[in-house]
Amino acid sequence: MMNPLAIGLNEQLQQANPHAYELLSNLGRRMYYISEGILSQSREAKLRAKRHNATLGTAVENGGPMHLGVIQDTLSAYSPKDIYEYAPTAGKAELRQRWRSKAIAENPSLAGKTFGVPIVTTGLTHGLSLVADLFAGVEDAVIVPDKIWENYDITFGVRREARLVPYPLYGPDGHYNVEGLKEAIFAQQGKGKAIVVLNFPNNPTGYTPGEQEGRAIVAAVREAAETGINIVVLIDDAYFGLFYEDSLKESLFAHFIGLHSRVLPVRVDGATKEDYATGLRVGFLTFGSDSEAVLAALEQKTMGLIRATISSGPHPSQTFVLHALESPQYGAQKEEKAGIIRRRALRAKELLRSGRYDDAWTLYPFNSGYFLCLKLLTVDAERLRQHLLERYEVGTIALNATDLRLAVPCIDEADWEELLDTIYRGIKDLE
Repeated sequence: MMNPLAIGLNEQLQQANPHAYELLSNLGRRMYYISEGILSQSREAKLRAKRHNATLGTAVENGGPMHLGVIQDTLSAYSPKDIYEYAPTAGKAELRQRWRSKAIAENPSLAGKTFGVPIVTTGLTHGLSLVADLFAGVEDAVIVPDKIWENYDITFGVRREARLVPYPLYGPDGHYNVEGLKEAIFAQQGKGKAIVVLNFPNNPTGYTPGEQEGRAIVAAVREAAETGINIVVLIDDAYFGLFYEDSLKESLFAHFIGLHSRVLPVRVDGATKEDYATGLRVGFLTFGSDSEAVLAALEQKTMGLIRATISSGPHPSQTFVLHALESPQYGAQKEEKAGIIRRRALRAKELLRSGRYDDAWTLYPFNSGYFLCLKLLTVDAERLRQHLLERYEVGTIALNATDLRLAVPCIDEADWEELLDTIYRGIKDLE
C-alpha cells in the first residue's frame, strides 16, 4: 500500500503538471520524504529543547559535537559543528544557495528562469543514480550517444533495467549529430517516454557543440515533445567550464526550462571536477520547471531517496566546498587551474593536427573537457593499451577495438610530444 505522503506528492505533481508525474518510475511514484517521526521530532527538539535534548544521534561534549583530537587537529580551521554533525538530507542550506548563485553567474540564460535549489549529492554518480531511480523503469529508453561514460550502463541499465538507445555522436560533417538524436527520440513515440542524456563536454571525446548545434538540440527535443513524448532531459555537466575553443560556454539546462510541459530538465554537476576536488565527493542535482509545486514535490522525493540510501552526505566535504566558494580567492585560483589544463589541451591538439601521426590515427572532434579520443587506423586498441603498458610504462584507456582515450589534465604541457610519440611508436611496433 502506498504511503499517504507519497500519494500527496503524486497528487501535487498531477495537479501542477501531469506529464511530470507520468515521467516518474514506479519507485519514483512510491517515494516520499519522512516528514514525521524521528527526524521531525529531532528538528523540533533542536529548536525548543533548551535544557536537555535527548534526541540527537550525535554525541555531545561541552556544548558541542564530541570529537577526537587526532581528527580535529588536522581540521583546526573549522568549527566542530560544521564537521561532525549530520548534514541535512538535501545538503547544507548555505552551500545549496551558493551553488545556485554560482550557476546563475556562470549561465546568464538562467536569469528569470524557475529552477530549484540544487540538492547536494555524494558525487555526480550519486546524482545520476537518483535521477535513474526517480525516472527510469524497466525497458524505459535512455537515449545516449555511442561515445559515453560506461557508468551510464550500470546506473540506468543494470540497476534500473532501462534500455540504452545509442546514436552516433558525430554526424557526417564531424559536428554533433542532431538528426541522430532526433531519430532516437522520435522512435520512442510508442512508449511515450524517453530519458535523454546530454553530456557536454563529452566523456570520452572532449566535445561540446557550438551555439547553432545547441539551438538545434533544443528544437529537436521540443519537436518530440509536441508529438506527445514525455522527456526527461538529463544534463550531465560534470566537466562544465573547461571550454578551450569555439563551443557553447553555458549549460543547455536553462534552455529546456519552460520549453514544453512534457519536458523536464534535470542538471547534475558538482565540485568534483569543476573545483578539482574529486575526493570530496560533492555534487549537485537541480530540477527545472515553471511550476514551484513540481519543484517542491521532486525535491521531497529526491530527499526520500537520499534518506533511504545514504541518509545524508558527508558534512566536512560540504563545509570545505562552501568555504572555497565564500573565499575572495576562489575565482582567481579556479581560473589559474583551468588555464593550466587549457594550455595542455591546446598543446595536445597542436601536435595532433601537425600531420605527423596521420597514418596511425584520427582525432575525434575535441574542444573541451578532460579527455580526447583517438580513432586508431591500423591496430587494435586493447592490444595497443597492453603493449604500451608492458613495453613503455604508458597508461591509456581502450574503449573498444578502435578508440583510445587520453586524459588531458594529468599530462603536463611539456610532456605531450613524448606521450604521443610513444603511442605512435607502440603502434609501429605492432604493425
